[in-house]
Amino acid sequence: MSRVVVFDEFGGPEVMRVVEEPVAEPGAGEVRVRIEAFAVNPLDQMMRSGNSPAPVPLPHARLGCEGTGVVDALGSGVVGLSVGDPVILAAIPDASARGSYAEHTTLPASQVIPRPAGLSVPEAAAVWVAFSTAYGALVEKAGMRPGDHVLITAASGGVGRAAMQVANQIGAVPIAVTRHTARRDDLLAAGAAAVVATSDVAGAVRSLTGGAGADIVLDLVTGPGQGELVKAARPGGTLLAAGFLDPGPTPSPVDAAVTILSYRSFEHTLDPVVVRRMAAFLNAGVRLGALRPAIHQVFALDDVAEAHRHLEKGLHAGKKIVVAV
Repeated sequence: MSRVVVFDEFGGPEVMRVVEEPVAEPGAGEVRVRIEAFAVNPLDQMMRSGNSPAPVPLPHARLGCEGTGVVDALGSGVVGLSVGDPVILAAIPDASARGSYAEHTTLPASQVIPRPAGLSVPEAAAVWVAFSTAYGALVEKAGMRPGDHVLITAASGGVGRAAMQVANQIGAVPIAVTRHTARRDDLLAAGAAAVVATSDVAGAVRSLTGGAGADIVLDLVTGPGQGELVKAARPGGTLLAAGFLDPGPTPSPVDAAVTILSYRSFEHTLDPVVVRRMAAFLNAGVRLGALRPAIHQVFALDDVAEAHRHLEKGLHAGKKIVVAV
């Protein structure tokens, strides 16, 4: 039997419960992973509360879009993996059915990658969603290059911190945007080349870039503030809308000189070719000490509801919340 977190109705953290289910056998081309730890993400909270952008079928829905563990069993036709291999779950598009909030899950072998040796179990559980989103948006979609000035909103959050690290590894110049001036020193320590904590974002960015503007803007907030970010981009620059933190309406594009693109991580994490590039980049970054997630707190599986309450109260200050299984 395997312990699994499920919920039968939408609501607060209390709707989650831990149940025991038979351990599933992997199908053809699949692996079964014994989960060692998983991270708690805003998408999990949205699914649990009924605010997910995708439908969540009830009852008995699962949660969890990232985690790490050890290969426990192989389905027919799987090559390149062995029982006992430590892995990271690289994509769980059907989290309501196969989510990582469990002692075991099965998924296609193409959706796991080897776990970098330099990461602890909690770090490995918390690295993929933030890293793959930042890398996919900045490198794969926007084509970030050395020397590019990259403006990053919600820079204190998990994806924002990962984006600064990815930019630094490429040789780009990450500029962090924050609403809280008290976080300036923390953001500089996390990898920002400069921090903008002002209502005049466009003016501050042009001052930092010699009047040119940002080559790439990673907008992890969207909403009404996006118009100011467009003004901060240089003519010919790119704005990537990759978040949903502000529920307010996002203005229609008014500057045809700036390319505005939407980004969702499954664009790339379901592509095995891109996932291999992501894995190679992650391994190099960990080996060089350039990529590492910041962990706030590790909870036990029986305390998963408290982990969600911690997330909702914002007590993690942008660092990752992890649950050990």
